[in-house]
Amino acid sequence: MKDKSVILIVDDYPLNIKLLEAYLLPCGYELVNAASGEEALTKLAGNQIDLMLLDVMMPDIDGFEVTHRIRQDDKNHFLPIILVTSLRETEDRIKGIEAGCDDFISKPVDKTELLARVRSLLKIKDYNDLRSNYQKELESEVNKRTEELKQASDKLKAASLDTLYRLSVASEYKDQDTGAHIKRMSLYCAAVANRMGLDENAVTAILHAAPMHDIGKISIPDKILTKPGKLDPVEQDIMELHTVIGAKILSKSDEEFIKLGGTIALSHHEKWDGSGYPNGLKGTAIPISGRIAAIADVFDALTSKRTYKEPFSMEKSLVIIRSWSESYFDPHVVDAFIAIQDEILIIKEQCVGNNHQAFDIPELTTLLQRYECDESRNEPLKIGHSMGTDLSSTLSLPLNA
Repeated sequence: MKDKSVILIVDDYPLNIKLLEAYLLPCGYELVNAASGEEALTKLAGNQIDLMLLDVMMPDIDGFEVTHRIRQDDKNHFLPIILVTSLRETEDRIKGIEAGCDDFISKPVDKTELLARVRSLLKIKDYNDLRSNYQKELESEVNKRTEELKQASDKLKAASLDTLYRLSVASEYKDQDTGAHIKRMSLYCAAVANRMGLDENAVTAILHAAPMHDIGKISIPDKILTKPGKLDPVEQDIMELHTVIGAKILSKSDEEFIKLGGTIALSHHEKWDGSGYPNGLKGTAIPISGRIAAIADVFDALTSKRTYKEPFSMEKSLVIIRSWSESYFDPHVVDAFIAIQDEILIIKEQCVGNNHQAFDIPELTTLLQRYECDESRNEPLKIGHSMGTDLSSTLSLPLNA
């Protein structure tokens, strides 16, 4: 609280100002003077005023108008204003109240009445200032606590995402490039989603969900995952189950982006023409997240070194992507991918190098048993929908997926 209250005296007659000064100065108040309404508004803007003694009848703008303008400013909305006037008509006082004044003093001014009204209104001003300061301090503390909670929440979310990322890496750990693959693939997905006009929340959800696309591979035998040649029909059937397993692992979560990860895991091997797996979905029946993940996953496989192939160039990979538009890939997703190829190249160059319970999937158990026991494996086992057209034949290379 200030040592001295500051009072602004406004009157176009200097003698009236001197009279009020004579009454107020001995009481220890600090005084500021103005000779017109406009000057009063200027002084008010440049000083911290605690109370105003305002003449009504002035040549430029009268006290009623000055009061009205002051009340339009939130900063001085509660500034105590005493109208000092010789007007005694009821309608004049009503006009002053409607303009926003707090009190009246009639001319000639009585010293005792003046000091009593000034002290009373300054006490109210002190109370309002105290309440306002308390409210500001409370709001500041609330904002501080809110920011601390946000930071804690962000750290927890970051830790959760990091855990999911590392579990996703674990699912493909035999692939030496899998960590970089997961980063690239998720960034590709987010870039394409953004290009296609998905809202910010959807883009962020896809960015966080995409790394989980192959989490179901954690249940696929290493000899299949790391096989340098083309998978035989039984091996392919086992491999295809990683989509179903991934969906089972992720889909029961309460977190939306983890459930989205389950959707991507299940659908990222579906193809626009219906020849994909596991459900043979066609066209827009495939979730948009799965359609986006499909092109990102295949592009990264094309441009990366694998046990069964050398990496293709960016140019050759884009030619292949274009050639598969309307067959394997949604043509709109292909258009978006091609449109941001410069961004895709930057991502490629920069990124080099829940529920953990066991799931009982009888189909997988049966397949694995037969796979381990039957060395000939001449008969393909059909589970869900087969791949349809073999990608490896198109490329003259095995493309295990």
